[in-house]
Amino acid sequence: MVQKTVVEKHRVVVRFAGDSGDGMQLTGDRFTNATAMLGNDLATLPDFPAEIRAPAGTLHGVSAFQIHFASEEILTPGDAPNVLVAMNPAALKANIKDLEKGGVVIANEDAFVDRNLEKAGYGSNPLEDRSLDAYQVFRVPMTSITLRATEGIDVSKKQAEQAKNMFALGLVSWMYGRPTDVTVTWLEKKFAGKPAVLEGNVAAFKAGYNFGETTELFANTYEVKRAPAAPGMYRNVSGNTALAWGLIAASVKSGLPIFYASYPITPASELLHELSRHKNFGVRTLQSEDEIAACGAAVGAAFGGHLGITGTSGPGLDLKQEMIGLAVMLELPMVIVDVQRAGPSTGMPTKTEAADLLAAMYGRHGESPLPIVAARTPGHCFDTALEAVRIAVKYRTPVILLSDTFLTNSSEPWRLPKIENLPEIDPKFATQPNHDDGFMPYLRDDNLARPWAVPGTEGLKHRVGGLEKEDVTGNISYEAANHERMTHLRAAKVAKIAEDIPPLVVDDPDGDASLLVLGWGSTYGAIAAAVRRVRAQGKAVASAHLMHLSPLPKNTEDVLRKYPKVLIPEMNMGQLWRILRAEFLVEAELFSKVQGQPIHAAEVEAEILRRL
Repeated sequence: MVQKTVVEKHRVVVRFAGDSGDGMQLTGDRFTNATAMLGNDLATLPDFPAEIRAPAGTLHGVSAFQIHFASEEILTPGDAPNVLVAMNPAALKANIKDLEKGGVVIANEDAFVDRNLEKAGYGSNPLEDRSLDAYQVFRVPMTSITLRATEGIDVSKKQAEQAKNMFALGLVSWMYGRPTDVTVTWLEKKFAGKPAVLEGNVAAFKAGYNFGETTELFANTYEVKRAPAAPGMYRNVSGNTALAWGLIAASVKSGLPIFYASYPITPASELLHELSRHKNFGVRTLQSEDEIAACGAAVGAAFGGHLGITGTSGPGLDLKQEMIGLAVMLELPMVIVDVQRAGPSTGMPTKTEAADLLAAMYGRHGESPLPIVAARTPGHCFDTALEAVRIAVKYRTPVILLSDTFLTNSSEPWRLPKIENLPEIDPKFATQPNHDDGFMPYLRDDNLARPWAVPGTEGLKHRVGGLEKEDVTGNISYEAANHERMTHLRAAKVAKIAEDIPPLVVDDPDGDASLLVLGWGSTYGAIAAAVRRVRAQGKAVASAHLMHLSPLPKNTEDVLRKYPKVLIPEMNMGQLWRILRAEFLVEAELFSKVQGQPIHAAEVEAEILRRL
C-alpha cells in the first residue's frame, strides 16, 4: 500500500468524457449519487451528443458529464473542470480547451491508438508530443486493467471492455473519498438478473478503486467536507423529475387527475417517462401520434374536468400554437411545458438555449395572451409546476411553463417540502345554474374567470368551440363590439394575475448599487455566483430574477427605473431585453450567449465589471 497525502479541497469540478457508448452519463450519475450521500452541495451538467449514432471515436460522438461539488453552497456546475477523465482521443480533443490550466487529465491510454487518433483529428499522440505540458497528465491503461480484473468471469470480451467506465468511476471515487457501497448496491439492483455482468462491473469498479490506492501514479487523495444545509430530507433531483413531481403535487392538492399527452421529443421525453411511473396518483399519460394531437387531447381533458397537460420542446411548441389558441378562446385551465433547446428548426436537439420566450408570448395568431412562468433551477421546477397549475385553475387559462435543456438534465440536492405548506388549489367546479336564465358559461367571477362546468353536470349544458363567444351567454357571436369586449376581457384576466403574484425581489444588501443584473430561467445560478464574486471584490451590484414573465410583477418598472444601469444576460439574442425596453421604455444592456451551452458565472462577472 502506497501512503497518500490527503489534501482538503473546498470545491472540485470533474468532467467525465468519452464516446456515446462509453457510459459517461451513467458514470457521472453514479458519482453524483455517491457525492450526494456524503452531503456535499453539488450541481451537474450532462452534455449529450446531438448525433444519435455518430461514428465511434469521432468528435461528434463525444458524451460528457460535469459535476461541481463543494463543502459550501454552490450555484452552478462550474465554469471550467479541474479534472478531465478522457476515455479516448476524441473526448480529450473535444474537452481539453475547457480544462483549467494546470488541471488534471486522467486518460485511458489504451484508447490512444493510431486509428482513434486519426478519427479524432490528431496528427500525433497528445500523450507523448508534449502538447499537454500545461496540465497534469495521468496515463492509465483502463481497458487492459478492466480486462484483467474480469478474467475468469463468464462475460464476453466486449462486455468486459464496456465495464471500463466502472473502472474510471472507481478510480475517481477513490481520489475524492466517495463511498463504494452506494455504487455496489446500485449495481446489484441493476444487474440482479445478470449475475455475470454484475460480477464483471463490480470487479471493474473495485479494480479502479484499488488501482488508486496501490499505484505510485497518484500521490494525493482529496477530501471535500460536507456542506452546511438546513435540516430536512433531501433528494438529488433533475429538473424533469422535479417538474413531474410538482405537477403530481398540484394534482393531489387540487383533486384533479392528471392527463398528460405528448409526442416524444428531446429533451422533454423524460417528463412523459417520469409521469407514466406514477399511475398510483391517478396519472394518465398518452403518447400521441403528433404534437398537434397531444395538445388537442390535453384541451379535451381540460374540458372534461381533468388537469390537462402537454409537454414539448421548441419545434413542438410551434405545432401546438393553434390548439393553445383554442384553449385561450375556450378559457380552460391547461399547462403547456416547453423544455427549450437550441434552434431554430431541429437545431441542436441536445444543447441548451432559452429562445422560446417570444414564441410563448406572441406565437399565436390574433390577440391571445396567456400567463408564462419560468423555472430557474432543477429543484425550482417543482415550485414552478405548482404555480403554473394554480394560475391555470384559478384563472381558467392555459399557462406556458418554460424550462430548458440545462435545467431538465442537470441535478441538485433538493429538500422535500412539507405537504401542508403547499398551496391549496380549488377548482371550484360549477354545480348549478348561475343565472336566472340558466347556466351562463361566460359569466365571470371577481378574477374575470369563467365557470368550469364538467360535461354531463345536470343543468349546465353549454357550447364550446373556437368561434368568438358572446359575453356572458357563450353563444357564437360575430358582433364587432362584442369581439372587442371579449378581446379586452381575456387580456384583462391575464393582466389581473399580476395582483396575485409576489413582487420582484431585489438582492441589494446595502441599497447603494448602481447596476442591476436581471435574469430569467436557468441563468439564475450564473448571475447569483457572478454577483457573489463581484461583491467579494468590494463592489456593489444588485440582482433580481423573474419567475413570472407574463404578466410581469407589478413593481417591475419601479425596480428597473431605480438603477442607472441594467444588465440582462440571456441565452438568446435579447428576448426579455426587447420586451422590457418595449414595455417600459427603459435603457437596458444585453449580454447574449447562443452557443448551446449555459452562461458561465465568469462570463457574467466579466460583463458586470466591464460596466462598473
